[in-house]
Amino acid sequence: QVQLVESGGGLVQPGGSLRLSCAASGRIFNIKTMAWYRQAPGNQRELIASITSGGNTNYADSVQGRFTISRDNAKNTVYLQMNSLKPEDTAVYYCHGDISTSIGSMSYGYFGQGTQVTVSS
Repeated sequence: QVQLVESGGGLVQPGGSLRLSCAASGRIFNIKTMAWYRQAPGNQRELIASITSGGNTNYADSVQGRFTISRDNAKNTVYLQMNSLKPEDTAVYYCHGDISTSIGSMSYGYFGQGTQVTVSS
Protein backbone atom coordinates (compact mmCIF):
# COMPACT_ATOMS: atom_id res chain seq x y z
CA GLN A 1 0.00 0.00 0.00
CA VAL A 2 1.09 3.54 -0.75
CA GLN A 3 -0.05 6.60 1.16
CA LEU A 4 0.47 10.30 0.50
CA VAL A 5 -0.26 12.63 3.38
CA GLU A 6 -0.42 16.41 2.96
CA SER A 7 0.08 19.00 5.68
CA GLY A 8 0.49 22.74 6.03
CA GLY A 9 -2.86 24.07 4.86
CA GLY A 10 -4.84 26.69 6.71
CA LEU A 11 -6.22 30.21 6.69
CA VAL A 12 -4.01 33.04 5.46
CA GLN A 13 -4.59 36.67 4.53
CA PRO A 14 -4.21 37.88 0.96
CA GLY A 15 -0.56 38.50 0.20
CA GLY A 16 0.54 35.94 2.76
CA SER A 17 2.47 32.70 2.40
CA LEU A 18 2.01 29.03 3.18
CA ARG A 19 4.17 25.97 2.70
CA LEU A 20 2.53 22.64 1.97
CA SER A 21 4.27 19.31 2.48
CA CYS A 22 3.36 15.85 1.24
CA ALA A 23 5.09 12.69 2.41
CA ALA A 24 4.75 9.38 0.59
CA SER A 25 5.06 6.17 2.56
CA GLY A 26 4.49 2.46 2.23
CA ARG A 27 5.74 0.03 -0.36
CA ILE A 28 7.69 2.41 -2.61
CA PHE A 29 10.40 1.42 -5.04
CA ASN A 30 10.60 4.60 -7.09
CA ILE A 31 8.75 7.89 -7.40
CA LYS A 32 8.83 9.55 -10.78
CA THR A 33 6.96 12.83 -11.20
CA MET A 34 5.37 14.43 -8.15
CA ALA A 35 2.81 17.18 -8.47
CA TRP A 36 0.31 19.43 -6.77
CA TYR A 37 -3.30 19.80 -7.88
CA ARG A 38 -6.06 21.96 -6.47
CA GLN A 39 -9.82 21.95 -6.60
CA ALA A 40 -12.01 24.91 -5.76
CA PRO A 41 -15.75 24.49 -5.08
CA GLY A 42 -17.63 23.95 -8.32
CA ASN A 43 -14.43 23.55 -10.33
CA GLN A 44 -12.54 20.59 -11.72
CA ARG A 45 -9.28 19.49 -10.14
CA GLU A 46 -6.42 21.26 -11.90
CA LEU A 47 -2.71 20.59 -12.11
CA ILE A 48 -0.74 23.58 -10.83
CA ALA A 49 2.85 22.37 -10.43
CA SER A 50 4.95 19.30 -11.12
CA ILE A 51 8.52 18.17 -10.58
CA THR A 52 10.42 15.24 -12.02
CA SER A 53 12.81 13.06 -10.06
CA GLY A 54 15.61 15.04 -11.68
CA GLY A 55 14.19 18.35 -10.50
CA ASN A 56 12.62 19.70 -13.68
CA THR A 57 9.57 21.80 -12.85
CA ASN A 58 6.46 23.06 -14.59
CA TYR A 59 3.80 25.47 -13.41
CA ALA A 60 0.33 26.56 -14.41
CA ASP A 61 0.14 30.15 -15.59
CA SER A 62 -2.07 31.02 -12.62
CA VAL A 63 0.72 30.27 -10.11
CA GLN A 64 3.88 30.89 -12.13
CA GLY A 65 6.20 33.25 -10.26
CA ARG A 66 4.31 32.90 -6.96
CA PHE A 67 4.51 29.18 -6.16
CA THR A 68 7.61 26.99 -5.98
CA ILE A 69 7.57 23.20 -6.01
CA SER A 70 10.48 21.21 -4.63
CA ARG A 71 11.16 17.70 -3.43
CA ASP A 72 13.42 15.69 -1.15
CA ASN A 73 13.93 12.33 -2.83
CA ALA A 74 15.54 10.82 0.27
CA LYS A 75 12.39 11.58 2.27
CA ASN A 76 9.89 10.85 -0.52
CA THR A 77 8.47 14.30 0.14
CA VAL A 78 7.26 17.10 -2.10
CA TYR A 79 6.73 20.70 -1.03
CA LEU A 80 4.79 23.67 -2.36
CA GLN A 81 5.89 27.12 -1.24
CA MET A 82 3.03 29.53 -1.93
CA ASN A 83 3.72 33.26 -1.82
CA SER A 84 1.62 36.33 -2.64
CA LEU A 85 -1.54 34.33 -2.06
CA LYS A 86 -4.80 35.56 -3.54
CA PRO A 87 -8.43 34.77 -2.62
CA GLU A 88 -8.73 32.83 -5.87
CA ASP A 89 -6.06 30.42 -4.59
CA THR A 90 -8.62 29.14 -2.09
CA ALA A 91 -9.06 25.43 -2.74
CA VAL A 92 -8.33 21.94 -1.50
CA TYR A 93 -4.77 21.10 -2.48
CA TYR A 94 -3.82 17.54 -3.37
CA CYS A 95 -0.41 16.04 -3.92
CA HIS A 96 0.13 13.33 -6.51
CA GLY A 97 2.91 10.88 -7.18
CA ASP A 98 3.72 8.48 -10.02
CA ILE A 99 4.93 5.56 -7.94
CA SER A 100 6.19 2.08 -8.69
CA THR A 101 6.17 -0.45 -5.89
CA SER A 102 8.75 -2.96 -7.12
CA ILE A 103 11.55 -3.45 -9.64
CA GLY A 104 10.15 -3.70 -13.16
CA SER A 105 6.61 -2.79 -12.20
CA MET A 106 4.59 -0.06 -13.84
CA SER A 107 4.10 3.19 -11.99
CA TYR A 108 0.62 4.27 -10.94
CA GLY A 109 -0.74 7.61 -9.86
CA TYR A 110 -1.65 8.16 -6.23
CA PHE A 111 -3.38 11.15 -4.66
CA GLY A 112 -3.27 12.33 -1.08
CA GLN A 113 -6.42 13.14 0.87
CA GLY A 114 -6.06 16.89 0.37
CA THR A 115 -5.50 19.89 2.59
CA GLN A 116 -7.64 23.04 2.67
CA VAL A 117 -6.10 26.40 1.86
CA THR A 118 -8.26 29.46 2.46
CA VAL A 119 -7.10 32.94 1.51
CA SER A 120 -9.29 35.56 3.11
CA SER A 121 -9.11 38.74 5.13
